[in-house]
Amino acid sequence: MNIIEAIILGIVQGLTEFLPVSSTAHLTVAGKLLGLVSDSRPEEWTAFIAVIQLGTLAAVLIYFARDIREILLSFFRENLQRIPLARQSHNSRMGWYVIIGTLPIVIAGLGLKKVIEGHLTKDATVIGTSLIVLAVILFVAERSARFARGVNDVTLKDAILIGAAQACALIPGSSRSGTTITAGLFAGLTREAAARFSFLLSIPAVLASGLLELKQVIPYIDSHQAVSMTVAAVTSGLVGYASIAFLLRYLKSHTVLPFVVYRIILGVLLLLFMR
Repeated sequence: MNIIEAIILGIVQGLTEFLPVSSTAHLTVAGKLLGLVSDSRPEEWTAFIAVIQLGTLAAVLIYFARDIREILLSFFRENLQRIPLARQSHNSRMGWYVIIGTLPIVIAGLGLKKVIEGHLTKDATVIGTSLIVLAVILFVAERSARFARGVNDVTLKDAILIGAAQACALIPGSSRSGTTITAGLFAGLTREAAARFSFLLSIPAVLASGLLELKQVIPYIDSHQAVSMTVAAVTSGLVGYASIAFLLRYLKSHTVLPFVVYRIILGVLLLLFMR
């Protein structure tokens, strides 16, 4: 992988990580078109994706720095004081919701690690089908949503539901933001609130998977590969920050239907031309 290819993949990752269109699908398609996905070593591509996601994770940490700081301070202060959960502030409870909501993807990720790193998750048929199926579910969520509650109204039940949806994002083509925003809409959250909680919920999972994969691939990365991964990660972070700002502003007054249409078109194209 050269620097130009790394920049291209970083842009693709940054643009698609937070939009409900599946960054894994776009990265895998781009990687195959560039001849970077090895059929004999699919786990290397999985590791690359996980590592450059650390760039978009940095974008989340910077964009939501104030929220994260307030959540952490309240969480540790109130739990060290042993304040009952029912009496804790919203920020402290949000810390618990992120932890509890992360458990499903941790369990599924560890249990299905070999499958996730294998050929199945790079298969265009699997990705295309997943793009279309989630598009239909997202359409139903958009049409049936009540948009009645903001991010301050998130409950433990919401966290469990959205956390389970995040675990479904291990299926390539489903999209982490796509599955979690869809679950948030079904739970009655506004589009913006669903997206905000989705991004906060992604932090532990992306951090853990990225660092785990990085630790495993470090012994096999030469200096050239290290530079390429770094360039891709930095690029994805810069573009990802802009994507977060765009999506949250967009969802305040627009539906997710354009993403539904896009997912279906992309899914059909993959099933027709890349099987």
